[in-house]
Amino acid sequence: MADWDAIRYFLEVARTQRASAAAQRLGVQHSTVTRRIRALEQDLGVTLFEKSRASGFTPTEEGLRFFAHAEQVESTLLAAREALSGSAQMPSGHLRIGSTEGFGSTVLTPLMVDFQRRHPAMTLDIMPVPRFISLSKREADIAIALERPQRGPYLCTKLADYNLRLYGTRDYLARHGPVRRQADLGRHTFIGYVDELLFSDRLRYLDDLVQPSRVIFRSTSVLAQYHAALGGQALAILPCFLAAQDERLVPVLADAVLVTRSFWMYCHEDLRRTRRVMALWDYLKQAVALNRGLLCGSARELRTPAEDWAPSYAPSRAAAAPD
Repeated sequence: MADWDAIRYFLEVARTQRASAAAQRLGVQHSTVTRRIRALEQDLGVTLFEKSRASGFTPTEEGLRFFAHAEQVESTLLAAREALSGSAQMPSGHLRIGSTEGFGSTVLTPLMVDFQRRHPAMTLDIMPVPRFISLSKREADIAIALERPQRGPYLCTKLADYNLRLYGTRDYLARHGPVRRQADLGRHTFIGYVDELLFSDRLRYLDDLVQPSRVIFRSTSVLAQYHAALGGQALAILPCFLAAQDERLVPVLADAVLVTRSFWMYCHEDLRRTRRVMALWDYLKQAVALNRGLLCGSARELRTPAEDWAPSYAPSRAAAAPD
């Protein structure tokens, strides 16, 4: 039977997919990590990782199943330690946060730098990616997505609404003429998503605005679209928290072309008992609320909570999504 020490080694390797990275986090030698993983596989009688120099340690199907159980053990032990040590102890441990690409890179990352400064005993992984994060596969502890999960044992809350507007460079508008009404958009070119690779229908902004033939540049990445818009060849619908901070971009038909979407934050139900998860959960709720102006396009600078603010570490009152 695997002991907690073996499970701890397994979790670090599964999260980093590199024995060297796991060894650094654990404060041991690389050879110690590989030896402990081999011993654990022998004890369990299964292969937990496919190993190669190119891809490192990739969890097998059995490894993914064991990962879910190992994280439950970790969560239970952390919750027990926190309960016994008292509420005054600062949260510690490791957390992985997955998010949409634009929000994760522009808003979430600087907030996480501030959070980690306040909680130096914690380590963080930030995953800003143009796809959904799978909590069922334990890709992250907390996910921030465009849609509320429809089922699953998740604790879920609406994090914030945010606005998107049509943007272009001053040079582009000078060369192509002013846009005074929506009918003028028919003579302009646009930047958008690759339709067949959209991970959410909530990203379909241009369908009701222009003909597909007017879209001359497509990308799965909102950051790529942002940089393409800066190139001055076309207009793009971009999140205000990304484009409104850049003086090189100006809104086009700001009152007529306004798209509102929402961010949802959720985590696995069994993590609500851990102080580290609830500390980050409370911090994000507070920090994002402070930045409603940035998300809606009325502010340009990111704000962080006051230095004397502290999370309650109490279980969140947000409703869980239905099973």
